[in-house]
Amino acid sequence: MGKSHKSEANKETTRKKADQKSDKLEELEAQVANLKDQLLRAMAETENVRKRVEREREEAAKYAITGLARELTNVADNLGRALESVSKEGVEENESFKTFLEGVEMTEKELLATFARHGIKKIEPLGEKFSHEHHQAMFELEHDEFEEGHVAELMQSGYLIHDRLLRPALVGVSKGKKKKE
Repeated sequence: MGKSHKSEANKETTRKKADQKSDKLEELEAQVANLKDQLLRAMAETENVRKRVEREREEAAKYAITGLARELTNVADNLGRALESVSKEGVEENESFKTFLEGVEMTEKELLATFARHGIKKIEPLGEKFSHEHHQAMFELEHDEFEEGHVAELMQSGYLIHDRLLRPALVGVSKGKKKKE
């Protein structure tokens, strides 16, 4: 009975050691799984940060000229106003004035071409449906040519830089047909 008791005790001790090793192995496997999960999350977060920084860098490069562009739109407006104010009769009579006018026209075209190369687009919405995103209504007027809610008069062109509004177009909006008296 003594030997069987010792044998039984040895088996019990061996079983306890095996259970302890099994528990320890399970604990280590759980730690490995936890660390693996933390590593994958950290890698995903790092990738997200990298993508966000890249996107912000691209946007900064894309829209870096916004301030300058906003100020240059006033120059474009002034060139346009100068060209609109010239009477055609005066141009035909004076050759030097005609040459000067051609220079102003070329300057305006070059400025608009430069705008286009840098993603700046002029908004000239005459006849289009009024849009709060791109237009600023200055007044309403009755108009036979345009339907209600459409831009009937353009006071100042607007501009987009890529897909963002740089300056809204200042417009008069039609409130429908003129009433017959």
